[in-house]
Amino acid sequence: MSPQAETPAGVVRGRRDSFGELYRAIPYAAAPHGPGRFRPPAPHPGWSGVRDGTGPSPTAPQPVRDFGRLDMNPYFGPGWVRGEEYLTVDVRTPAADDGKRPVLVFVHGGGFVTGSTRAALYDGRAFARDGVVLVTVNYRLGVPGFLDLEDAPANRGLLDVLAALGWVRDTVAVFGGDPDNVTVFGQSAGATLTGALLATPQAKGLFRRAIIQSGSGTGAFTPEQAARVTAAAASALGIESTAEAFGEIPDERFLEILPALAGLDLRTETASDPLAGLSPFSLVLPVQPADGLLGGDVDLLIGTTTEEGNLYGAANPGELGETLFGAGTARMARAHARSSDGRTYVYSFGYRSTALDGRLGAAHTVELPFVFDVADEPWLHGDAGLLGPDPAPDGLAARMHGAWVAFAKTGDPGWGEYDAVEFFG
Repeated sequence: MSPQAETPAGVVRGRRDSFGELYRAIPYAAAPHGPGRFRPPAPHPGWSGVRDGTGPSPTAPQPVRDFGRLDMNPYFGPGWVRGEEYLTVDVRTPAADDGKRPVLVFVHGGGFVTGSTRAALYDGRAFARDGVVLVTVNYRLGVPGFLDLEDAPANRGLLDVLAALGWVRDTVAVFGGDPDNVTVFGQSAGATLTGALLATPQAKGLFRRAIIQSGSGTGAFTPEQAARVTAAAASALGIESTAEAFGEIPDERFLEILPALAGLDLRTETASDPLAGLSPFSLVLPVQPADGLLGGDVDLLIGTTTEEGNLYGAANPGELGETLFGAGTARMARAHARSSDGRTYVYSFGYRSTALDGRLGAAHTVELPFVFDVADEPWLHGDAGLLGPDPAPDGLAARMHGAWVAFAKTGDPGWGEYDAVEFFG
């Protein structure tokens, strides 16, 4: 018999396997459509009867990303799967009981324009196997999620993540999780969003720990930079730069104008482009997250891969990786250690993938198969696979995944606390 969980919004049916139970496509907010795409997330009205949670949800509108020979589908997922009700979470749990297990909430990456809970890399079987409840989150992307408009709330994608964390607080106990032991973690854009939560007053009390994987504590746009993107988007669409005008435009047109936004010069007299031209969207904040941390007692685990920029095939990948990820990570680690009563831990991931004839190396995203303990999956190997033709090294996934599990359970990944001199000089 299929398992069922009774949430405050209604009963949801999942499926059971040897790893535990999986509940998919559970809405944490009302579907954003029309002008509502530019409003704060609204409470979901709930449902009667039993909701089918055995299949995946639609995804946020997003473009196709092409990395040439490298198969990045396990990272990006299937792309845009149409349907309005995509503000959803998937829940992997050992059992929907009263177990009060530690909870990990994952915020995916994708440059603020792509990604979803449907990506194969985010399979939570290993977390459920190891006694952790994993919640993965969809949020608004691109123009609806992050275009800055004077008559709309800023950072709507971040507001979605906040709403999802509120859902976790109110609902995860139904799925065997402990709402008082929540760790939010993200990678790339998801990591930058996670860092911003540490500087967001509304996030206080929603989580106990945070993990920032290959993000940046200095990745936010200034209002002036965001205004350039908004002006370019309005010009490409031939409309005024208001939420009312954008609310009438179909999502297809937002994707069609993305090439017109790529490569905008966002340098100003006071700021460089914090994303080095890799995305026209980011958070829009008066100060960088690393400079606006709220303190408190949230424990932080933060780090990067050693060759982040290799994923992008840039002529200067080392400089790109250091500018975009390394410097912002170092600044966030230092700021957290200074301002927080929580512990700070730093990692550096150096395993070199043999993909692309050995050139990919320890690139952006390569740590994810090890965090989720799926590094032996055949779809990550071969000539086009993210990890290349060679098998994953014995024991590395167990060590890295185990460190994430230990951090979620106890706040200690298994090594010493942060030392600025040791890690960043």
